[in-house]
Amino acid sequence: MRQGHANETCQTISELLSRVGDKWTIQIIRALSAGPMRFNALRREITDISQKMLASTLRNLERDGFVSRSVEPTKPPSVTYALTELGEDLQRPVFALAQWTGENAQRIHAARAAYDVTQAGGRDAA
Repeated sequence: MRQGHANETCQTISELLSRVGDKWTIQIIRALSAGPMRFNALRREITDISQKMLASTLRNLERDGFVSRSVEPTKPPSVTYALTELGEDLQRPVFALAQWTGENAQRIHAARAAYDVTQAGGRDAA
């Protein structure tokens, strides 16, 4: 494999992992796993997201093919978001990561606490 090709592949993987691993992407994928939702229902489900961030993230997810956007010709127009087949495929690793996090949260917190004690002791000695 050429070095340039490997770098391009790494850049692509890094860019896409940044998108699918984003805090808001994961929460939107989780929320839409229950079925299609309107914008305000998503905003209520993901309580700490701003309207601007939700709109931006949904636009990016639609662009990347994870989410579809349907507009109903009502007054005012009704917009519904749903996972595409690609978005549904993304659910598996998202849910696996969420499960792993839940199973290991105590170990992570214990490691952080041990590190913080070690670092605090090292700073006092310096």
